[in-house]
Amino acid sequence: MKRTIQVRILRGEKQYVAECLDLPVVTEAPTLDELAANIREAIALHLEGEDLAELGLVNNPTILATLELDAAA
Repeated sequence: MKRTIQVRILRGEKQYVAECLDLPVVTEAPTLDELAANIREAIALHLEGEDLAELGLVNNPTILATLELDAAA
């Protein structure tokens, strides 16, 4: 059973984009704070009424977000 749901955060042209690697969930927002709230809400809505064990998740899984930055060189 997975204890974390992985999310990749990218900087788009105008907004930040969060793409869930474990679930079919994508959202965007103009700030990282708003994006964090959006991804929590989107994941919660996606999992609402689902049997988490069937999806291979523990109850109340943690969301692990990775922010991709532009190359340094």
